Amino acid sequence: MGYVTSLFARKMVAAAGDEIDASALLKQAGIDPDGPWDPKVMICADLYYDMLEQIADQVDVTGLPVQVGASMRPDEYGALGLAFKAATILGASFARIERYARLWTSVVEYELRPAPAGTLFILHRPGPRRLGMRLSNEATLASAVSLARQVSGTPFTPLEVLIRHPAPKSVTTHEDWFGCPVRFSAELDAILLAPEMLSQPNSLGDEGISRYLISHLDAELSQITKEAFVVAQARDAIAQALSEGTPKMADIAAGLGLSTRSFHRRLSEHGMSFQTLTEDTRRSLAEGLLRDNDHSLAEIAFLTGFSEQSSFTRAFRRWLGETPASYRKQIRLNQA
Repeated sequence: MGYVTSLFARKMVAAAGDEIDASALLKQAGIDPDGPWDPKVMICADLYYDMLEQIADQVDVTGLPVQVGASMRPDEYGALGLAFKAATILGASFARIERYARLWTSVVEYELRPAPAGTLFILHRPGPRRLGMRLSNEATLASAVSLARQVSGTPFTPLEVLIRHPAPKSVTTHEDWFGCPVRFSAELDAILLAPEMLSQPNSLGDEGISRYLISHLDAELSQITKEAFVVAQARDAIAQALSEGTPKMADIAAGLGLSTRSFHRRLSEHGMSFQTLTEDTRRSLAEGLLRDNDHSLAEIAFLTGFSEQSSFTRAFRRWLGETPASYRKQIRLNQA
């Protein structure tokens, strides 16, 4: 189960307008509506995609990803944003995204790849290309262009934008904002960058500040790797313990060789709480078991830590907006 920064989720909800229940959508995505806008607070990627799809059911989202991407600012990304801004040339800025993207997502990787007309800045995001993911990809590409425009010493426009999924009914918003051809149903999600643009100096580039920020990012990246391992271990331990009921934090911590206090601190540093991790693990396990026809609904309720099937049904409806039975039926129809 991957994670993304909560920053994009907050901006998507804010940009969607008054026709949606912003507070309810944020809560369903695991975000405290009254909490700070902290990019280090991570949320489950699937919950984020669910949230985007619920927004799409209520409002026209054709231009929403571009609007949100255009609103992103380097300073909102913490040290990574500052390092992007402090790089001496734009090519170095993009290289820092390629290297340090794991600081704000575990589901996206970036690649700078030479191409005949220039360099492709490619977004790799595995998994089913559901609507929520498609909207997220568009916002991510738009944000990369927005950041480049803010730091480059000269006006920045990509040569072309490539998007793997089919085009919406209108692409006017995309082409007007990107200022270049936007090719949907492409083989990649990417931005094509001209060589002369990547070599342009950044307006606030500073070699000394840049070296300091890079050392800081390297330390953060090392810490993220360690914490991700702890989270993965905790998730496995929770999944194994659920058949005995809702596990206690102290028991999971002890099984990992940690004190409760240390375990709590490590989860907090990763932008998570034990309650959120347990709920997410429960949901992920339930979805996996429902795809497998070997277990009845009553058995799945037991395996995910519910004492009664009715409690499991209520929780699943809260997670996905439908009952376990209807979710399983839809999977069977899709497989037919």
